[in-house]
Amino acid sequence: MTSIHGHEVLNMMLANGQSWTTERLVAAIDEKFGAAARFHTCSQEGMTARELVDFLAARGKFIPAEEGFVTDKSKICQH
Repeated sequence: MTSIHGHEVLNMMLANGQSWTTERLVAAIDEKFGAAARFHTCSQEGMTARELVDFLAARGKFIPAEEGFVTDKSKICQH
């Protein structure tokens, strides 16, 4: 199974331009990449969509917004 880098999810969030809740983001990830997709980052691998969202939140990749959270391109590491 192919693993998708978490940067792709952050870029999806940026392209959409809306604020997210955890539930809405997990549903959007499942819709775009498939419920069976697995994700990796620079330091973790084999994560489900929910685990990835929790991981990204714990790493400060989300910015609180009026109705949930958003991200910013400055939150995406460039390597």
